[in-house]
Amino acid sequence: MTAEIQQIIDEIEEQDGLYIGRWRRPVNPGLQAEGSIHEAASAERLGFRGGLVAGSIHSELFPPLLLKAFGQRWFEHGNLSLYFVEPTLDREEVRAIVAVPPAGASDVQVQVWAERPNGNRICEGTAAVGESREPSALLARDLGRFPPGELRILADASVADPFPEVEVSVTQEEMDRRLEVTTDPLPWYRGDSPWGGAVATTANLVTAMMQPCYAYLQGRRDAGVIGLFGAIELRNINGPVLVGKPYRAGGHLINLGQTPKTEYLWFEAYMDDQAVRRTAEMRMMLRFMKASSPAYQQD
Repeated sequence: MTAEIQQIIDEIEEQDGLYIGRWRRPVNPGLQAEGSIHEAASAERLGFRGGLVAGSIHSELFPPLLLKAFGQRWFEHGNLSLYFVEPTLDREEVRAIVAVPPAGASDVQVQVWAERPNGNRICEGTAAVGESREPSALLARDLGRFPPGELRILADASVADPFPEVEVSVTQEEMDRRLEVTTDPLPWYRGDSPWGGAVATTANLVTAMMQPCYAYLQGRRDAGVIGLFGAIELRNINGPVLVGKPYRAGGHLINLGQTPKTEYLWFEAYMDDQAVRRTAEMRMMLRFMKASSPAYQQD
């Protein structure tokens, strides 16, 4: 590893069996995105305190700690599995925490979370490297424990529906936008890396693997419905995903459901390189606010 990477690793605090990240203030770049959960007026109409920071942005807190816990192998064959439990607003303080893996373990899973200064968790789950014997936090979650009932926003969606395959890449322009505001800019995001090019951030991976789902939802829901991320699991299969490299992305729907305030779907997505080699995968829960949907306005 380079001296710069080693310095980042060495500066991470270890206490009581935990790697503890520094306090960060994630930026909400969608503050001006009218009609989204990230824009204050829209979010406040739905009962939130203001525009929300995307969960994908919070995922960027973890890679430095995972690098310390697992080494660079995590970028090749590791995962991060997060369920979001409390939203945050622009520049509110949070930090990531990763449990220290057992000494000498090569294939292992540990608990992870991110928290506020008052101790409230904003997300929680697991991270792993290699072939862990345990299912990840999201793979272990019982997605079918609640019947979906009568859906209105997602009435035209069905479990097992395939998504269209689309060409995707993480462009240098997209990376530059993230690097302007990311809380933890690893040197490998900016240029040369052990894999020969710049490595995409976790937020960029989410954006890329969302594309098949967005293509699937086109015409299947009202365009004005406001959504937000409920859970994200990223898996490096033959990683990492590199900036500027073309990939083929697809996926399928695995679950539908609702809560008193939302309808939601779960899906699996993937990115394959030009050799049709699986590079990365994602499991995601995507929520849609009922109060933003015309289908619920008569209630």
